[in-house]
Parts: sequence; structure tokens; C-alpha cells
Amino acid sequence: MSIDLGAIVANWRLLCERAAPAECAAVVKADAYGLGVAEVARALAAAGCGTFFVATVDEAVALRALLGAEPSIVVLHGVSTRAEADELRRLDVLPVLNSLAQVALWNELAKTGGAPLPCVLHIDTGMNRLGLSSVEVQKVGLDRRLVAGCDVRLVMSHLACAEDSANKMNRRQLVTFLQRCAALPSAPQSLANSAGVFLGDGYRFELVRPGIALYGANPVPSGVNPMGEVVHLQGRILQVRRVDANETVGYGAAFSVTVPTRIATVAAGYADGYLRSASGRGMAMVGGVRVPIVGRVSMDLITLDVGAVPEADAQAGAPVSLIGGGVSLDEVATHAGTIPYEILTSLGARYRREYRG
Repeated sequence: MSIDLGAIVANWRLLCERAAPAECAAVVKADAYGLGVAEVARALAAAGCGTFFVATVDEAVALRALLGAEPSIVVLHGVSTRAEADELRRLDVLPVLNSLAQVALWNELAKTGGAPLPCVLHIDTGMNRLGLSSVEVQKVGLDRRLVAGCDVRLVMSHLACAEDSANKMNRRQLVTFLQRCAALPSAPQSLANSAGVFLGDGYRFELVRPGIALYGANPVPSGVNPMGEVVHLQGRILQVRRVDANETVGYGAAFSVTVPTRIATVAAGYADGYLRSASGRGMAMVGGVRVPIVGRVSMDLITLDVGAVPEADAQAGAPVSLIGGGVSLDEVATHAGTIPYEILTSLGARYRREYRG
């Protein structure tokens, strides 16, 4: 699997230009969406990215060790225990405080130091996952002592439907965000994820938080993908055989051959993150020719109909492009009935990751 770090940096710079004058952070949780946080975060930091978002305290600890003291690191899950709070304070990492219980824990730690501690406040605007509820926001608005230990560096929320620019939920969340921010301590604001960057100036505020767009997925599915291709996943053909009409291929005899053809068996499967749901739906590239996946994707093997490919290009050992190289990440996700996030984060450990750029 080839990962183009230059393309990731170029995608980040494109998002910076689109979001300006807002700061453009980078979301590198889940091992940079499965692509390798050590390499990805270092490349982005070298390019000038100054703020990184991760999901967990463990991810923050690892990222601080990788990048050193300079960049700002933000933990989306916040803090659940005093031990976690102590660790984040020691490492100068900002927790996203998602409830008044987390705020109280941070306040308690601040008392030991005698001064408010830097943090991010998350307010829910309609997703009903994490974030201060409307009732909790009202409580803070009526009694600022509830956040006395919080040096609020950012107030954020998260868009539920940003990839659909026509969805009325986007506007509702924007209005709710502005209303609820008015009850909180004054601070820079952040609402836009990857797709939110493309919703317009009103959604960008002081900081945007792109994730999946950095890695090449289309943040505006209704239009042409403005992002550069990052991942090129290749398998190799193990065997090619001629199969006559009326024979079947793979488990469950799921594919019936109607005319004689050649079937190439490729060394990749759902143990490598190439999802079984792509069976009979996905496409690959062999010798510059798009070919269909036939039969079921199994644990370690995929079968392709290469009848339309010159025999010289479809032999044992020949490379097959499964993601990139003519089959886009978004297309692979569509064929598998899922989203690019799941495709990238499912890529298995058996692939050798090679970094370019």
C-alpha cells in the first residue's frame, strides 16, 4: 500500500486556503485514519500545521511523544478520571470537556494549581452524542462559577449532515451553535469538519477541523472531488484460470459464469480490510482495464473476471489496483455499502505501508 504524504500535505494546504483566515487543524485520530499517525502527523507538522485532534488520552500521549512540545493537541473524548486529567495537564494537552461532570473534574484539578487550566468546551447542537446539553449550557450561562477552573481556548460543536449542503440540519445547527455560544465564556469557535469547510464562510469561524478530506475522500459528494489521491492499495494475482460457462466461482457458488472467461485470484480479503460487502459489486484495475469482483470476497482472497484483460497483463504476480490507481476511495466505499472512513480504518496490518512525498 502506497501512502502519498505529499498529497496529504497538499490537501491540508488546499483546505487552509479554502478556510482562510480560520486556522486549519488536522484530525489524526485512529492512527491517522489507519494510514500511520507517526508519518502523517510529522509531515503535517513540518508543513506548518499547529493543532492536532485525537480521540483518546492514549493517542494524545503518543502524539506528544512524536511531535514534541510545540503543537497544540486536543483530545476529543475529554477526561474521565483524575489520572487522565493529571496526564493531560503534564503533557500540556487540551481536553474537550463534553459534560458538566468532565468540567467538574477539570475544575478540581485547576484548584490544585491555583489557576484555570486550558481546555475546549464542546456543546451539542443536534447530534445528541457528546457535548454540553442545552440544559447544561443554560446552567453555565446562569452560573459561570461552574467553569471557574476552565481557561476556555475554544468552543466547538460538530455537524451531523455537512456532506449534504442542502440539508436543513446544517443551518439549524449553525443557529443553535451561535445561540448557545452566547451563554458561554467568550472564546474562539469551531464548527466545521471536512465537509463543513465547503459550506461557506459562516461555518468556518476561527478554526476548522478536517479529517477524512486530508486522506483523499471527497468532502462534497455531490460534486467533483477537490482532494488529491492519497492511498494506492495494490494486491497481486496468485493464479489465473479459464472457467467455462455454467461453472461457479467462490463460496456459496455465488457467481455463475455465463460465457467462458478467465478468473484471477488476488491475495487480499476481508482480513485485510477489503470488506466482504463488496462481493459482486466492487471493481479493480488490471493492466489499465477496469474489471469486476465476482463471487464472494473471502478472508484472504478476491476473484476477478479478467476476460477483457490481455493475457500478458493478467498473469500470476501481476499487480491489481484495489483502491486508487483508477478506483477511487469513495467508489470503493460505495461498492461496499459504507463510507471512506470505514474503508481506511479497516485496512489490515498485513499490508506493507510505503510512504512517498
